[in-house]
Amino acid sequence: MAVRGVDIACDRPQKVHLRGMRAMVAARYPLESFMGRFTRNLRLLSCAGALSLLAGCGSLLTGPTPQLDTFELTAPQLESRSVRSRMQILVAEPSALKSLDSQNILIEVAPGEIAYLKGAQWADRLPRIVQARLADAFQRGGGFAGVGRPGEGLAIDYQVVMELRTFGVRVSGGQRAEVDIFVKLLNDRNGTVRAARNFTASVPVGGGDNDAYVRAINAAFATVARDIVNWTASTL
Repeated sequence: MAVRGVDIACDRPQKVHLRGMRAMVAARYPLESFMGRFTRNLRLLSCAGALSLLAGCGSLLTGPTPQLDTFELTAPQLESRSVRSRMQILVAEPSALKSLDSQNILIEVAPGEIAYLKGAQWADRLPRIVQARLADAFQRGGGFAGVGRPGEGLAIDYQVVMELRTFGVRVSGGQRAEVDIFVKLLNDRNGTVRAARNFTASVPVGGGDNDAYVRAINAAFATVARDIVNWTASTL
């Protein structure tokens, strides 16, 4: 039986390939694909720019790290003594309260009230500097067979044990650098104290800048260090 007016082939379901359709759409609408990528990249660039701006603002708010004037102590000038003793001594690191056991340069603004010298610091922790400079002074003018610090392997007869009690500038009642160090001479073989003494010095500050403050402190320390070396040499 013939059927007229109907195309049988067109009534059959057709298979559609999605991959092919995408290619056709991309080929037909290339501008839309380009605009999508452009919009996405623009968003990424905007986010990166915002982060950079925030980082820049953060650096402006905090500002650059200020540079600190860094200072050292110097060993006192002593007359050289010939070795007159076979004793060997050890210069121990001084003990100190936390206010002195740092790189900060202490200022006593009033009795019981302390601050630190602005824009300045010691080159190392203060007790380590005092230990090193006193060891230098003993080596130059103590007249001992050997002078060392812990870890150097010397066979020790006596230890020079110190406590930093005052080390800075006192501004109440006139600006003066003051150094106070308590010293014990400890027999390393039996643990007995041979002698003990307190050493102090006070030097007026000759200016208002950091250099003037540190020069006065260094002068007071030189006086104390010289007295410690001479006393130890005469005692032992």
